[in-house]
Amino acid sequence: MSTTVLVKKDTIKLLEKAKRILKLRSYDEVIRVAVEKLLNIPDDMFGIDRGRISPFSEGDRLFSEDESED
Repeated sequence: MSTTVLVKKDTIKLLEKAKRILKLRSYDEVIRVAVEKLLNIPDDMFGIDRGRISPFSEGDRLFSEDESED
């Protein structure tokens, strides 16, 4: 077994342990939390409504694509 494979397995074990301890759902969330803490990024840099707003819908547009702005 190569060293690279061993390193990847160790990384997966670390990510799995962190995911379980932090009660997160994915490795992506674990990495995000780790990087935010490492770089000391405050939560307010992501917006006060993060996770509470929905994406825009077609009905939210001022003009539909069928209408012209004349």
